[in-house]
Amino acid sequence: MFDATVDAPASALSLAGVSKTFPGTRALADVSFSIEPGHFHALVGGNGSGKSTLIKILAGVYGADRGGSLQLGDATFDVERLSPRWSRESGIRFVHQDLGLFPQLTVTENVLAGSSYPRRAGGLGWGEAHRSVQRLLDGLGVEVDARTAVRDLRPADQTLVAIARCLRDRDAGGVGLLVLDEPTTRLPADEVEGLLRRLKSYSRQGQSILYVTHRLDEVLTYADTITVLRDGRHVGTRPAAEHDRASLVAGIAGHAPEDVNRVGRTASDAVVLSVRGLTGGPLKDISFDVNSGEVVALAGLVGSGRTSLLQNIFGAVRPRSGSVEVAGLPVRRGHVADAIAKGLAMVPEERGRDAAFQSLSVSDNLSATTVGRYRRRGWLRRSAERRDAERDVAAYGIKGAIDAPISRLSGGNQQKAIIARAMRTSPAVLLLDEPTQGVDVGARADIYAQIDAAVAAGAGVLLATSDLDELLYLADRLIVLVDGRVTCEASGDRITRHWIFDNVYQHEKAPK
Repeated sequence: MFDATVDAPASALSLAGVSKTFPGTRALADVSFSIEPGHFHALVGGNGSGKSTLIKILAGVYGADRGGSLQLGDATFDVERLSPRWSRESGIRFVHQDLGLFPQLTVTENVLAGSSYPRRAGGLGWGEAHRSVQRLLDGLGVEVDARTAVRDLRPADQTLVAIARCLRDRDAGGVGLLVLDEPTTRLPADEVEGLLRRLKSYSRQGQSILYVTHRLDEVLTYADTITVLRDGRHVGTRPAAEHDRASLVAGIAGHAPEDVNRVGRTASDAVVLSVRGLTGGPLKDISFDVNSGEVVALAGLVGSGRTSLLQNIFGAVRPRSGSVEVAGLPVRRGHVADAIAKGLAMVPEERGRDAAFQSLSVSDNLSATTVGRYRRRGWLRRSAERRDAERDVAAYGIKGAIDAPISRLSGGNQQKAIIARAMRTSPAVLLLDEPTQGVDVGARADIYAQIDAAVAAGAGVLLATSDLDELLYLADRLIVLVDGRVTCEASGDRITRHWIFDNVYQHEKAPK
Protein backbone atom coordinates (compact mmCIF):
# COMPACT_ATOMS: atom_id res chain seq x y z
CA MET A 1 0.00 0.00 0.00
CA PHE A 2 2.81 2.43 0.91
CA ASP A 3 6.39 2.77 -0.30
CA ALA A 4 8.39 3.35 2.87
CA THR A 5 11.43 4.80 1.09
CA VAL A 6 12.13 8.50 1.48
CA ASP A 7 14.04 9.17 -1.73
CA ALA A 8 11.09 10.21 -3.91
CA PRO A 9 11.92 13.10 -6.24
CA ALA A 10 11.21 16.55 -4.88
CA SER A 11 10.07 19.55 -6.89
CA ALA A 12 11.44 23.08 -6.68
CA LEU A 13 8.94 25.85 -5.93
CA SER A 14 9.38 29.47 -7.03
CA LEU A 15 7.30 32.52 -6.14
CA ALA A 16 7.34 35.66 -8.29
CA GLY A 17 5.74 38.99 -7.41
CA VAL A 18 3.35 37.62 -4.77
CA SER A 19 1.29 40.31 -3.01
CA LYS A 20 -1.71 40.24 -0.69
CA THR A 21 -3.85 43.19 0.37
CA PHE A 22 -6.45 43.18 3.14
CA PRO A 23 -8.68 46.19 3.79
CA GLY A 24 -6.34 48.83 5.16
CA THR A 25 -3.30 46.53 5.22
CA ARG A 26 -0.84 45.23 2.65
CA ALA A 27 0.35 41.96 4.16
CA LEU A 28 2.69 40.98 1.29
CA ALA A 29 4.32 43.22 -1.30
CA ASP A 30 5.95 41.71 -4.41
CA VAL A 31 7.57 38.73 -2.68
CA SER A 32 9.82 36.53 -4.85
CA PHE A 33 12.10 33.64 -3.90
CA SER A 34 12.78 30.00 -4.78
CA ILE A 35 13.01 26.76 -2.80
CA GLU A 36 15.51 24.33 -4.27
CA PRO A 37 14.80 20.58 -4.51
CA GLY A 38 15.90 18.64 -1.46
CA HIS A 39 16.67 21.76 0.58
CA PHE A 40 15.83 22.50 4.21
CA HIS A 41 14.63 26.05 3.54
CA ALA A 42 13.83 28.27 6.55
CA LEU A 43 11.37 31.17 6.41
CA VAL A 44 11.88 33.72 9.19
CA GLY A 45 10.61 37.19 9.98
CA GLY A 46 9.06 39.25 12.71
CA ASN A 47 5.41 39.08 13.69
CA GLY A 48 3.50 40.84 10.95
CA SER A 49 6.22 40.12 8.39
CA GLY A 50 3.82 38.12 6.20
CA LYS A 51 4.95 34.54 6.92
CA SER A 52 1.50 33.28 7.90
CA THR A 53 -0.14 35.04 4.97
CA LEU A 54 2.33 33.45 2.55
CA ILE A 55 1.69 29.98 4.01
CA LYS A 56 -2.07 30.47 3.66
CA ILE A 57 -1.61 31.46 0.01
CA LEU A 58 0.36 28.25 -0.61
CA ALA A 59 -2.42 26.31 1.11
CA GLY A 60 -5.06 27.98 -1.05
CA VAL A 61 -6.76 29.52 1.98
CA TYR A 62 -6.05 33.06 0.75
CA GLY A 63 -6.07 34.15 -2.86
CA ALA A 64 -3.20 36.51 -3.61
CA ASP A 65 -3.51 39.79 -5.49
CA ARG A 66 -3.39 39.69 -9.27
CA GLY A 67 -0.05 39.65 -11.00
CA GLY A 68 1.93 37.11 -8.99
CA SER A 69 2.87 33.62 -10.10
CA LEU A 70 4.01 30.34 -8.63
CA GLN A 71 6.13 27.75 -10.41
CA LEU A 72 6.04 24.16 -9.19
CA GLY A 73 8.20 21.81 -11.19
CA ASP A 74 7.61 22.66 -14.85
CA ALA A 75 4.16 24.21 -14.33
CA THR A 76 3.38 27.88 -13.67
CA PHE A 77 0.21 29.08 -11.89
CA ASP A 78 -1.44 32.42 -11.18
CA VAL A 79 -1.39 32.81 -7.40
CA GLU A 80 -4.85 34.42 -7.23
CA ARG A 81 -6.34 31.16 -8.55
CA LEU A 82 -4.86 28.76 -6.00
CA SER A 83 -7.21 26.64 -3.88
CA PRO A 84 -6.91 23.99 -1.14
CA ARG A 85 -7.65 21.31 -3.74
CA TRP A 86 -4.93 22.65 -6.05
CA SER A 87 -2.47 22.71 -3.14
CA ARG A 88 -3.12 19.09 -2.24
CA GLU A 89 -3.11 17.83 -5.82
CA SER A 90 0.15 19.69 -6.43
CA GLY A 91 1.86 17.77 -3.63
CA ILE A 92 2.16 20.55 -1.02
CA ARG A 93 1.61 19.25 2.51
CA PHE A 94 1.33 21.20 5.77
CA VAL A 95 2.06 20.43 9.42
CA HIS A 96 0.69 23.24 11.56
CA GLN A 97 1.27 24.04 15.24
CA ASP A 98 -2.06 22.36 15.90
CA LEU A 99 -1.14 18.95 14.54
CA GLY A 100 -4.74 17.98 13.83
CA LEU A 101 -4.27 14.51 15.30
CA PHE A 102 -6.93 12.42 17.07
CA PRO A 103 -5.33 11.61 20.45
CA GLN A 104 -7.66 8.74 21.32
CA LEU A 105 -7.03 6.93 18.01
CA THR A 106 -4.03 4.79 17.09
CA VAL A 107 -1.12 5.95 14.97
CA THR A 108 -2.47 3.81 12.12
CA GLU A 109 -5.90 5.44 12.29
CA ASN A 110 -4.33 8.91 12.33
CA VAL A 111 -1.98 8.24 9.42
CA LEU A 112 -4.79 6.72 7.32
CA ALA A 113 -7.34 9.42 8.17
CA GLY A 114 -8.91 10.63 4.97
CA SER A 115 -7.63 7.73 2.84
CA SER A 116 -8.90 4.27 1.97
CA TYR A 117 -8.25 1.28 4.22
CA PRO A 118 -7.28 -2.19 3.01
CA ARG A 119 -10.24 -4.59 3.10
CA ARG A 120 -10.54 -8.29 3.88
CA ALA A 121 -13.69 -10.36 3.22
CA GLY A 122 -15.92 -7.31 3.20
CA GLY A 123 -14.38 -5.82 6.37
CA LEU A 124 -11.40 -3.68 7.18
CA GLY A 125 -8.01 -5.36 6.99
CA TRP A 126 -6.57 -3.99 10.21
CA GLY A 127 -3.54 -6.27 10.14
CA GLU A 128 -2.49 -5.05 6.70
CA ALA A 129 -3.27 -1.45 7.69
CA HIS A 130 -1.01 -1.65 10.74
CA ARG A 131 1.76 -3.35 8.73
CA SER A 132 1.57 -0.76 5.95
CA VAL A 133 1.75 2.17 8.36
CA GLN A 134 4.54 0.48 10.30
CA ARG A 135 6.57 0.14 7.07
CA LEU A 136 6.03 3.83 6.41
CA LEU A 137 7.08 4.79 9.95
CA ASP A 138 10.16 2.55 9.81
CA GLY A 139 11.18 4.02 6.46
CA LEU A 140 10.87 7.52 7.87
CA GLY A 141 12.83 6.60 11.00
CA VAL A 142 9.85 7.18 13.30
CA GLU A 143 10.42 4.78 16.18
CA VAL A 144 6.83 4.22 17.34
CA ASP A 145 4.42 1.29 17.19
CA ALA A 146 1.61 1.87 14.67
CA ARG A 147 -0.88 0.30 17.11
CA THR A 148 -0.16 2.82 19.88
CA ALA A 149 -2.71 5.51 20.77
CA VAL A 150 -1.38 8.94 19.79
CA ARG A 151 -2.10 10.33 23.27
CA ASP A 152 0.50 7.92 24.67
CA LEU A 153 3.31 9.24 22.45
CA ARG A 154 5.89 11.85 23.35
CA PRO A 155 5.21 15.31 21.83
CA ALA A 156 8.07 14.99 19.31
CA ASP A 157 6.78 11.61 18.15
CA GLN A 158 3.29 13.06 17.74
CA THR A 159 4.81 15.67 15.43
CA LEU A 160 6.58 12.95 13.46
CA VAL A 161 3.29 11.06 13.11
CA ALA A 162 1.71 14.21 11.64
CA ILE A 163 4.64 14.42 9.21
CA ALA A 164 4.30 10.74 8.33
CA ARG A 165 0.62 11.33 7.53
CA CYS A 166 1.71 14.05 5.09
CA LEU A 167 4.33 11.84 3.48
CA ARG A 168 2.24 8.68 3.21
CA ASP A 169 1.52 9.27 -0.49
CA ARG A 170 5.03 10.15 -1.67
CA ASP A 171 4.95 7.18 -4.01
CA ALA A 172 1.77 8.44 -5.69
CA GLY A 173 3.43 11.38 -7.43
CA GLY A 174 5.68 12.64 -4.65
CA VAL A 175 5.24 15.28 -1.97
CA GLY A 176 6.80 18.27 -3.71
CA LEU A 177 6.98 20.46 -0.61
CA LEU A 178 6.54 19.78 3.11
CA VAL A 179 5.64 22.98 4.98
CA LEU A 180 6.21 22.98 8.74
CA ASP A 181 4.80 25.92 10.71
CA GLU A 182 6.56 26.31 14.08
CA PRO A 183 6.76 22.53 14.72
CA THR A 184 8.96 22.85 17.83
CA THR A 185 7.00 25.58 19.62
CA ARG A 186 5.36 23.22 22.11
CA LEU A 187 8.10 20.62 22.33
CA PRO A 188 10.24 20.19 25.45
CA ALA A 189 13.83 21.25 24.87
CA ASP A 190 15.22 17.72 25.05
CA GLU A 191 13.01 16.56 22.13
CA VAL A 192 13.65 19.43 19.70
CA GLU A 193 17.07 18.30 18.52
CA GLY A 194 15.89 14.78 17.67
CA LEU A 195 13.02 16.10 15.55
CA LEU A 196 15.26 18.53 13.68
CA ARG A 197 17.86 15.86 12.95
CA ARG A 198 15.11 13.69 11.45
CA LEU A 199 13.86 16.58 9.29
CA LYS A 200 17.40 17.26 8.10
CA SER A 201 17.69 13.60 7.17
CA TYR A 202 14.53 13.85 5.05
CA SER A 203 15.88 16.84 3.15
CA ARG A 204 19.17 15.06 2.45
CA GLN A 205 17.20 12.20 0.95
CA GLY A 206 15.36 14.47 -1.48
CA GLN A 207 12.44 16.01 0.44
CA SER A 208 12.01 19.77 -0.02
CA ILE A 209 11.08 21.42 3.29
CA LEU A 210 9.85 24.93 4.04
CA TYR A 211 10.43 25.47 7.75
CA VAL A 212 8.73 28.44 9.45
CA THR A 213 10.06 29.38 12.88
CA HIS A 214 11.04 32.17 15.24
CA ARG A 215 13.84 30.11 16.78
CA LEU A 216 16.96 31.41 15.10
CA ASP A 217 19.34 28.89 16.66
CA GLU A 218 17.39 26.07 14.97
CA VAL A 219 17.64 27.84 11.63
CA LEU A 220 21.36 28.50 11.89
CA THR A 221 22.08 24.90 12.89
CA TYR A 222 19.88 22.95 10.45
CA ALA A 223 18.76 25.06 7.49
CA ASP A 224 20.43 24.99 4.08
CA THR A 225 18.89 28.28 2.97
CA ILE A 226 17.17 31.14 4.80
CA THR A 227 14.57 33.58 3.48
CA VAL A 228 13.84 36.69 5.57
CA LEU A 229 10.61 38.68 5.34
CA ARG A 230 10.06 42.06 6.97
CA ASP A 231 6.86 44.13 6.87
CA GLY A 232 5.51 41.98 4.05
CA ARG A 233 8.60 42.37 1.83
CA HIS A 234 11.34 39.99 0.82
CA VAL A 235 14.54 41.10 2.54
CA GLY A 236 16.72 38.36 1.08
CA THR A 237 17.38 34.66 0.51
CA ARG A 238 20.88 33.41 1.30
CA PRO A 239 22.65 30.18 2.23
CA ALA A 240 22.47 29.61 5.99
CA ALA A 241 26.27 29.39 6.11
CA GLU A 242 26.44 33.10 5.22
CA HIS A 243 24.40 34.09 8.28
CA ASP A 244 25.05 34.39 11.99
CA ARG A 245 22.57 35.32 14.69
CA ALA A 246 23.41 39.03 14.50
CA SER A 247 22.84 39.23 10.74
CA LEU A 248 19.54 37.34 11.04
CA VAL A 249 18.26 39.62 13.80
CA ALA A 250 19.33 42.64 11.76
CA GLY A 251 17.42 41.31 8.74
CA ILE A 252 14.30 40.58 10.77
CA ALA A 253 14.29 43.78 12.83
CA GLY A 254 15.82 46.15 10.26
CA HIS A 255 18.65 47.15 12.58
CA ALA A 256 21.56 45.59 14.42
CA PRO A 257 20.71 43.59 17.56
CA GLU A 258 20.93 45.37 20.87
CA ASP A 259 22.24 43.80 24.04
CA VAL A 260 19.60 43.51 26.73
CA ASN A 261 20.99 43.67 30.24
CA ARG A 262 18.96 42.26 33.07
CA VAL A 263 18.18 44.96 35.61
CA GLY A 264 17.83 43.69 39.16
CA ARG A 265 14.62 44.61 40.95
CA THR A 266 13.98 45.34 44.58
CA ALA A 267 10.68 43.79 45.58
CA SER A 268 8.69 45.19 48.47
CA ASP A 269 7.83 43.20 51.57
CA ALA A 270 4.11 43.31 50.73
CA VAL A 271 2.76 39.88 49.79
CA VAL A 272 0.32 40.17 46.88
CA LEU A 273 -0.19 36.44 46.25
CA SER A 274 -0.22 33.73 48.87
CA VAL A 275 -0.71 30.09 47.90
CA ARG A 276 -1.06 27.47 50.62
CA GLY A 277 -1.42 23.70 50.27
CA LEU A 278 -2.81 23.84 46.74
CA THR A 279 -3.64 20.31 45.59
CA GLY A 280 -5.49 19.17 42.49
CA GLY A 281 -4.73 17.37 39.23
CA PRO A 282 -0.95 16.93 39.14
CA LEU A 283 -0.39 19.45 41.98
CA LYS A 284 0.60 18.19 45.41
CA ASP A 285 0.58 20.56 48.40
CA ILE A 286 1.98 23.68 46.67
CA SER A 287 2.79 26.66 48.90
CA PHE A 288 4.64 29.93 48.13
CA ASP A 289 4.27 33.73 48.13
CA VAL A 290 4.77 36.44 45.50
CA ASN A 291 5.62 39.98 46.62
CA SER A 292 4.70 43.30 45.07
CA GLY A 293 7.27 44.30 42.44
CA GLU A 294 8.59 40.76 41.98
CA VAL A 295 8.68 38.28 39.08
CA VAL A 296 8.52 34.69 40.29
CA ALA A 297 9.11 32.15 37.53
CA LEU A 298 8.06 28.50 37.44
CA ALA A 299 10.56 26.09 35.88
CA GLY A 300 9.87 22.48 35.02
CA LEU A 301 9.55 20.07 32.15
CA VAL A 302 6.32 19.19 30.35
CA GLY A 303 3.97 17.55 32.86
CA SER A 304 5.59 19.18 35.88
CA GLY A 305 2.41 21.12 36.70
CA ARG A 306 3.32 24.69 35.68
CA THR A 307 0.17 25.37 33.62
CA SER A 308 -2.05 23.51 36.10
CA LEU A 309 -0.75 25.69 38.92
CA LEU A 310 -1.67 28.91 37.10
CA GLN A 311 -5.09 27.53 36.15
CA ASN A 312 -5.82 26.47 39.75
CA ILE A 313 -4.77 29.85 41.13
CA PHE A 314 -6.95 31.70 38.59
CA GLY A 315 -9.95 29.44 39.15
CA ALA A 316 -10.07 28.02 35.62
CA VAL A 317 -9.60 24.65 37.33
CA ARG A 318 -10.99 23.97 40.80
CA PRO A 319 -8.38 22.51 43.18
CA ARG A 320 -9.31 19.76 45.61
CA SER A 321 -7.83 21.61 48.56
CA GLY A 322 -5.67 24.55 49.50
CA SER A 323 -6.12 28.32 49.48
CA VAL A 324 -5.23 31.37 47.41
CA GLU A 325 -5.14 34.93 48.74
CA VAL A 326 -4.55 38.18 46.84
CA ALA A 327 -3.31 41.02 49.05
CA GLY A 328 -4.78 39.19 52.05
CA LEU A 329 -8.20 38.59 50.48
CA PRO A 330 -9.25 34.94 49.96
CA VAL A 331 -10.15 33.87 46.42
CA ARG A 332 -12.98 31.37 46.01
CA ARG A 333 -11.73 28.09 44.58
CA GLY A 334 -12.79 27.53 40.98
CA HIS A 335 -14.32 31.01 40.48
CA VAL A 336 -12.62 33.05 37.73
CA ALA A 337 -14.91 36.04 38.27
CA ASP A 338 -13.91 36.23 41.93
CA ALA A 339 -10.24 35.88 41.00
CA ILE A 340 -10.53 38.84 38.61
CA ALA A 341 -12.45 40.89 41.17
CA LYS A 342 -9.74 40.25 43.78
CA GLY A 343 -6.98 41.48 41.41
CA LEU A 344 -5.79 38.47 39.39
CA ALA A 345 -5.28 38.60 35.62
CA MET A 346 -4.11 35.72 33.44
CA VAL A 347 -2.59 35.38 29.98
CA PRO A 348 -3.03 31.69 29.05
CA GLU A 349 -0.67 29.60 26.93
CA GLU A 350 -3.23 28.86 24.20
CA ARG A 351 -4.15 32.39 23.16
CA GLY A 352 -6.07 31.26 20.05
CA ARG A 353 -8.26 28.90 22.04
CA ASP A 354 -8.44 30.44 25.51
CA ALA A 355 -7.81 34.19 25.17
CA ALA A 356 -8.50 35.77 21.77
CA PHE A 357 -12.02 36.13 20.39
CA GLN A 358 -10.93 35.51 16.82
CA SER A 359 -14.03 36.83 15.05
CA LEU A 360 -14.18 40.05 17.08
CA SER A 361 -12.23 43.22 16.38
CA VAL A 362 -9.02 44.23 18.10
CA SER A 363 -10.97 46.92 19.95
CA ASP A 364 -13.60 44.43 21.18
CA ASN A 365 -10.89 42.05 22.36
CA LEU A 366 -9.12 44.80 24.29
CA SER A 367 -12.31 45.80 26.12
CA ALA A 368 -13.67 42.28 26.73
CA THR A 369 -12.83 42.25 30.45
CA THR A 370 -13.71 45.92 31.09
CA VAL A 371 -16.74 46.42 28.85
CA GLY A 372 -18.80 47.58 31.84
CA ARG A 373 -16.90 50.85 32.04
CA TYR A 374 -18.26 51.84 28.60
CA ARG A 375 -21.93 51.27 29.41
CA ARG A 376 -24.13 54.20 30.28
CA ARG A 377 -27.89 53.74 30.78
CA GLY A 378 -27.92 50.62 28.64
CA TRP A 379 -25.86 52.14 25.82
CA LEU A 380 -22.31 51.23 24.85
CA ARG A 381 -20.09 54.30 24.41
CA ARG A 382 -18.20 53.20 21.33
CA SER A 383 -16.24 56.46 21.05
CA ALA A 384 -14.72 55.97 24.52
CA GLU A 385 -14.00 52.31 23.75
CA ARG A 386 -12.28 53.27 20.51
CA ARG A 387 -10.23 56.01 22.19
CA ASP A 388 -8.92 53.55 24.77
CA ALA A 389 -8.18 50.97 22.06
CA GLU A 390 -6.16 53.53 20.10
CA ARG A 391 -4.25 54.37 23.28
CA ASP A 392 -3.40 50.73 23.98
CA VAL A 393 -2.43 49.98 20.37
CA ALA A 394 0.06 52.86 20.53
CA ALA A 395 1.30 52.11 24.05
CA TYR A 396 1.85 48.39 23.46
CA GLY A 397 3.16 48.62 19.90
CA ILE A 398 0.30 46.57 18.43
CA LYS A 399 0.46 46.57 14.62
CA GLY A 400 -2.96 46.30 13.04
CA ALA A 401 -6.21 48.16 12.51
CA ILE A 402 -8.36 48.30 15.67
CA ASP A 403 -11.53 47.60 13.65
CA ALA A 404 -10.10 44.47 11.98
CA PRO A 405 -10.72 40.98 13.42
CA ILE A 406 -7.94 40.07 15.81
CA SER A 407 -7.39 36.93 13.73
CA ARG A 408 -5.84 39.20 11.09
CA LEU A 409 -3.02 40.14 13.47
CA SER A 410 0.20 38.18 13.67
CA GLY A 411 0.74 35.94 16.68
CA GLY A 412 3.00 38.43 18.43
CA ASN A 413 0.58 41.30 17.97
CA GLN A 414 -2.31 39.16 19.20
CA GLN A 415 -0.25 38.33 22.28
CA LYS A 416 0.52 41.99 22.95
CA ALA A 417 -3.21 42.74 22.70
CA ILE A 418 -4.04 39.97 25.20
CA ILE A 419 -1.46 41.33 27.65
CA ALA A 420 -2.76 44.88 27.13
CA ARG A 421 -6.28 43.62 27.95
CA ALA A 422 -5.01 41.98 31.13
CA MET A 423 -3.28 45.20 32.18
CA ARG A 424 -6.49 47.23 31.78
CA THR A 425 -7.73 45.78 35.06
CA SER A 426 -4.63 47.10 36.91
CA PRO A 427 -4.04 43.65 38.38
CA ALA A 428 -2.33 43.07 41.69
CA VAL A 429 -1.02 39.77 40.28
CA LEU A 430 -0.33 38.92 36.64
CA LEU A 431 -0.27 35.21 35.73
CA LEU A 432 1.65 34.56 32.50
CA ASP A 433 1.81 31.16 30.79
CA GLU A 434 4.45 31.04 28.00
CA PRO A 435 3.96 34.77 27.25
CA THR A 436 6.40 34.88 24.29
CA GLN A 437 5.66 31.49 22.72
CA GLY A 438 5.74 31.80 18.94
CA VAL A 439 6.63 35.50 18.80
CA ASP A 440 9.61 37.17 17.15
CA VAL A 441 12.52 38.98 18.77
CA GLY A 442 10.94 42.42 18.37
CA ALA A 443 7.60 41.43 19.90
CA ARG A 444 9.46 39.60 22.66
CA ALA A 445 11.23 42.82 23.65
CA ASP A 446 7.89 44.68 23.65
CA ILE A 447 6.31 42.03 25.89
CA TYR A 448 9.25 42.15 28.30
CA ALA A 449 8.80 45.93 28.50
CA GLN A 450 5.11 45.41 29.35
CA ILE A 451 6.02 42.97 32.12
CA ASP A 452 8.66 45.35 33.51
CA ALA A 453 6.13 48.20 33.50
CA ALA A 454 3.59 46.11 35.41
CA VAL A 455 6.18 45.17 38.02
CA ALA A 456 7.38 48.76 38.34
CA ALA A 457 3.78 49.76 39.04
CA GLY A 458 3.70 47.31 41.98
CA ALA A 459 2.17 44.19 40.50
CA GLY A 460 3.50 40.76 41.28
CA VAL A 461 4.10 38.41 38.35
CA LEU A 462 3.94 34.62 38.34
CA LEU A 463 5.48 33.37 35.10
CA ALA A 464 5.54 29.88 33.59
CA THR A 465 7.94 29.44 30.68
CA SER A 466 9.97 26.72 29.01
CA ASP A 467 12.35 29.30 27.50
CA LEU A 468 15.65 29.14 29.38
CA ASP A 469 16.80 32.60 28.30
CA GLU A 470 13.45 34.02 29.42
CA LEU A 471 13.89 32.48 32.86
CA LEU A 472 17.36 33.99 33.17
CA TYR A 473 16.24 37.42 32.00
CA LEU A 474 12.94 37.89 33.83
CA ALA A 475 13.05 35.90 37.06
CA ASP A 476 13.78 37.55 40.40
CA ARG A 477 12.99 34.20 42.00
CA LEU A 478 12.74 30.77 40.44
CA ILE A 479 10.59 27.91 41.73
CA VAL A 480 11.22 24.42 40.35
CA LEU A 481 8.31 22.02 39.90
CA VAL A 482 8.83 18.28 39.41
CA ASP A 483 5.86 15.91 39.22
CA GLY A 484 3.54 18.54 40.70
CA ARG A 485 5.72 19.36 43.70
CA VAL A 486 7.98 22.28 44.57
CA THR A 487 11.47 20.79 44.83
CA CYS A 488 13.65 23.88 45.28
CA GLU A 489 13.96 27.58 44.54
CA ALA A 490 16.63 30.20 43.92
CA SER A 491 16.78 33.97 43.65
CA GLY A 492 19.05 36.71 42.37
CA ASP A 493 22.53 35.68 41.27
CA ARG A 494 21.89 32.03 42.17
CA ILE A 495 19.66 31.74 39.08
CA THR A 496 22.13 30.50 36.49
CA ARG A 497 21.95 28.26 33.45
CA HIS A 498 23.93 25.62 35.32
CA TRP A 499 21.61 25.75 38.34
CA ILE A 500 18.51 25.38 36.15
CA PHE A 501 19.92 22.36 34.32
CA ASP A 502 21.00 20.71 37.57
CA ASN A 503 17.64 21.19 39.24
CA VAL A 504 15.20 20.82 36.35
CA TYR A 505 16.62 18.58 33.64
CA GLN A 506 19.02 16.42 35.63
CA HIS A 507 16.64 15.98 38.54
CA GLU A 508 13.76 15.10 36.22
CA LYS A 509 15.83 12.47 34.42
CA ALA A 510 17.22 10.86 37.54
CA PRO A 511 15.97 7.32 38.26
CA LYS A 512 13.14 7.19 40.76
